[in-house]
Amino acid sequence: MLQRLHSDGLGKLILRLAVGVTILLHGIHKVLNPGSFDWLGSLLANVGLPTFLAYGVLLGEIVGPLMVILGSRARIGGLLIAGNMVVAVLLAHLGEFWTLNGQGGWTLELQAMFFAAAVAVMLLGSGRFAINPD
Repeated sequence: MLQRLHSDGLGKLILRLAVGVTILLHGIHKVLNPGSFDWLGSLLANVGLPTFLAYGVLLGEIVGPLMVILGSRARIGGLLIAGNMVVAVLLAHLGEFWTLNGQGGWTLELQAMFFAAAVAVMLLGSGRFAINPD
């Protein structure tokens, strides 16, 4: 029983680090390249939304991932990441939804994996190796 609890916690930690770090890198890139917000703003303007909402990506790509990595309110962090992925697909990738890439994989497989991992964190929680284990 003790070994099972330990491996569950370790599995949740690996999941949290995998999704948290990979999404956080996207957020860091946007912060270091402010033109990214202009591009996101233009996507929002194209659908009639205010361009300042582009900065909302920081919730899903900086705040959420940090919450997930640290295991502090990881379920909420997972929700922020999952929501970010839904918005990303709707704004920038919807036309690719039914397409395959050059290797025969789904064009949106990366976005789908980010979304699925974030939902898994939402459902599983942070585990024992976290600032606030749940």
